[in-house]
Amino acid sequence: MSTKTDYAFTFLHVISWIIFIGLCIEAGGFMFSTLITLWLTPEGATKFWTQVNLSELYHQNQSNFVVITALMIIVAIMKALMFYLIVNIFSKRKLDLSSPFNEIVGHHIFNIGYLAIGIGLFSFWGMKLTQWLVGQGIQMPDIQHLKFSGADVWVFMGVTLFVFGKIFQKGIDLQSENELTV
Repeated sequence: MSTKTDYAFTFLHVISWIIFIGLCIEAGGFMFSTLITLWLTPEGATKFWTQVNLSELYHQNQSNFVVITALMIIVAIMKALMFYLIVNIFSKRKLDLSSPFNEIVGHHIFNIGYLAIGIGLFSFWGMKLTQWLVGQGIQMPDIQHLKFSGADVWVFMGVTLFVFGKIFQKGIDLQSENELTV
């Protein structure tokens, strides 16, 4: 493996760690803000984790507040899990470029695909619920501030990863067949 490739993988590994840590902080912030708002002070809804104002939703209907924040938490956790799998591939040296097609990386690709589709579905659910609440006259922040935007992109990415996973699985079969014939 060339030094250029080593630097590229090191760079991607570091970026993956940074994104993973940021997503963990975001998920924890959503959980913490939700619990503080529900149990300690309702004023926590005015300046939610990302300075989103959910106070009108909280005062109108606390069950919808819980559903919206739960969807935000689920999406954030699934994003963090996705980057955990990516970091895991780099950290455990599961990606070997001398024989790149192995079962562990193949399973990771499919798991990342499942997570991407899950993120897309939960984001879509959150987006539709937000639109319904706006239709009911409740003032809601934009879906990008609630982290629900791009649901269709996440589903598209998940389907694309499934296609790559199937191609990768065929590569595993060919590589193992090639090793048996040598």
